[in-house]
Amino acid sequence: MSTITREAVEACLRQFTDPHLDQDPVSAGCLREIDIQGASVRVRLELGYAAGLFKSGWAQMLQMALENLDGVDSARVQVDCVIGTHKAQAQVPALANVKNVIAVASGKGGVGKSTTAANLALALAREGARVGILDADIYGPSQGIMFGLPEGTRPQVKDQKWFVPLKAHGVEVMSMAFLTDDNTPVVWRGPMVSGALLQLITQTAWDDLDYLVVDMPPGTGDIQLTLAQKVPVVGAVIVTTPQDLALLDAKKGVEMFRKVNIPVLGVVENMAVHICSNCGHAEHLFGEGGGEKLAAQYGVDLLASLPLSMAIRMQADGGKPTVIADPESQIAMVYQQMARTVGARITLSEQAAPAMPTIEVSDD
Repeated sequence: MSTITREAVEACLRQFTDPHLDQDPVSAGCLREIDIQGASVRVRLELGYAAGLFKSGWAQMLQMALENLDGVDSARVQVDCVIGTHKAQAQVPALANVKNVIAVASGKGGVGKSTTAANLALALAREGARVGILDADIYGPSQGIMFGLPEGTRPQVKDQKWFVPLKAHGVEVMSMAFLTDDNTPVVWRGPMVSGALLQLITQTAWDDLDYLVVDMPPGTGDIQLTLAQKVPVVGAVIVTTPQDLALLDAKKGVEMFRKVNIPVLGVVENMAVHICSNCGHAEHLFGEGGGEKLAAQYGVDLLASLPLSMAIRMQADGGKPTVIADPESQIAMVYQQMARTVGARITLSEQAAPAMPTIEVSDD
């Protein structure tokens, strides 16, 4: 019987690619320990992203491969998820009790951005992360409804300074809707909106979050600039539909985040295809392949391509988005894959961002 070596174990691990990091665990820096005791091998890996629904299958696959090595009688692979604080924009101070801030944005409204943000937050929580969601769409907040929080719900105030976020489906939720009347529009100018956003983020008593998902308003205006200049955002997710008009606006969103040195983690394409509930015919009502082309143009991932589905809409309107309402469904699995990939992409964008550019407005 041949003697097993560390090199042989590493070579075996290098044959397998983590689908979220697009690298093998050794090259990705996930290997923490190799312990060889005669014909027994123990390996410990550490993932830097939430992967509670993935890690046991991943460990089992690697264990089987190690047990097939010549000289190995038994193998044990342990996979841990340890989510750290990742670098955001330079010169922007960290948020108290929040490790990573993820912005979910779109160039235009009506593309399913808020639904994507809600399901992303819930999917990250299902993977084992501590998650909060901030509804930064000051003019049209909807996360309270999506998380099933009754109209008129108000947050408690702690020490006359901090809002205590509400909790639903294991996620901490904060929204301007909790501070205003649902039937009264917010008629504010830009500086007031920006101030309200900063107050919501910095004066909410978040409870040691791994991820804070921020549901942005559509467009590239005051709130987006305030977020980029004052809040440490580790990455942005751009939501679009395949429609040419939506893609045109989505491109502006990608360019905006690049100008303020926030990495674009990927693109989510909603309403990609409609499947008839009667005959099963698939039809691309809003065009085909638009999200994929946008992702390819900017060298980012197409994180998910989701159908135009009545179930997604009904579940969100009913206060239980798809990830919670039907967690074993194919659509929910797409959201889970998206959440793991978003977390993994954050770990890969560790390079320090350059200083914030100066924004000047001229009369030319």
